[in-house]
Amino acid sequence: MSLLSAVPLSAAAWRMEPDRPMRQPPDRPRGLAPRADDFLFAPGVVYLQTGSLGPTPRPVMDRVIAAWRELEQNPVYYAYGPHEQAMEETRAKVAAFVGCGRDELLVTRSTTEGMNWVAQGLGLKAGDRVLTTDQEHPGGCVCWDYVARKHGVALDVVPIRPGEHDARAIVDRFASAITPRTRVMSFSHLLTSTGLRMPVALLCALARERGCLSVVDGAQAVGAIAVDVKALGCDVYVASGHKWLLAPAGTGLLYLSGAIGNAVDPIPLQAGRAVYSASSGVTNIPGVLAMATAVDYLNAIGIGAIERYNLALRQRVFTALQGVPRLRIVSSPDGPAASPMLSYVLPDAVKSEDLYERLSRRHHVVVKVVPSQWFNGHRISTHLFNTPEDVDALVNALRAELT
Repeated sequence: MSLLSAVPLSAAAWRMEPDRPMRQPPDRPRGLAPRADDFLFAPGVVYLQTGSLGPTPRPVMDRVIAAWRELEQNPVYYAYGPHEQAMEETRAKVAAFVGCGRDELLVTRSTTEGMNWVAQGLGLKAGDRVLTTDQEHPGGCVCWDYVARKHGVALDVVPIRPGEHDARAIVDRFASAITPRTRVMSFSHLLTSTGLRMPVALLCALARERGCLSVVDGAQAVGAIAVDVKALGCDVYVASGHKWLLAPAGTGLLYLSGAIGNAVDPIPLQAGRAVYSASSGVTNIPGVLAMATAVDYLNAIGIGAIERYNLALRQRVFTALQGVPRLRIVSSPDGPAASPMLSYVLPDAVKSEDLYERLSRRHHVVVKVVPSQWFNGHRISTHLFNTPEDVDALVNALRAELT
């Protein structure tokens, strides 16, 4: 998914202030990481930004480099021979990771690309309607803006207020907004703004009942929590490799349920669903091969263990931030709506971009600035490599800056 809303660090943000020495690199594994050197963060950096761009573990990076070196020995031989076959094995491995068959899974370059393929391939026309929410990432809604402009499709938007966690109320709001011309219900698995875990199975059931196609943006879910597309009952599921899956940038996945046949039929699928085809063209071969290594890395730890760990760390953040002045948590408390992401709102007098810079420059804590169309605040992402000490560093930094 695109990084349109990411706030770049100034060069000064990485300069260590003299009164705040950087912490030493770990001499033991970070969190659930099997080895101490699996992650290559600069010494002292507390990285709480996986929801924008996840780090690549050393085994995944090593696979990229090894595959690239091999490819360069005889590009045509490897690209159209062993590597092409290995990419299909990657496709099968990623499919199994999200609970579907290989023929239902396509490898893409990002969530945004997958969403674009879906919007292009549905053949929507003037008078058709798409139902979505006001909390979608640009990469999950620009495609619908395109078909609205290009083909006269109408967009209906369900509001989800930051701080709202009532699954039944959200489903009822969708049900009330569906019309006889609604062709698609498009929504996120985990909201990028607050981390709210949407009632996906209930929404997909509603879509089936009303004759709509369910399209789920899973950019913030795959690798962070257990995802089983069959259990969710969705028609389409789209996700990135570069976030929680910890795969290289330029990788992603698109699930198209076998039950919908060729309902989604974009140009890249004209020649079939293989990673390389006449219609998809040459892709990032080393990155795709390393995507399989990323799945292996997560599977070795266990996605169930990762989800439990992520949620426990996130709950530590939730509890600790209760005592930090001048901020208000808008993410769900512990429970079915919680996810490994947590967001808080700042008072108008504290600009989220300015505080972001101070956290980075003075404390080496990296968070996410929530886009201003939602609220003035930050989002925290806790993944398998984070530690209780990372949470404590965040809380101490916020206390220092907000007290």
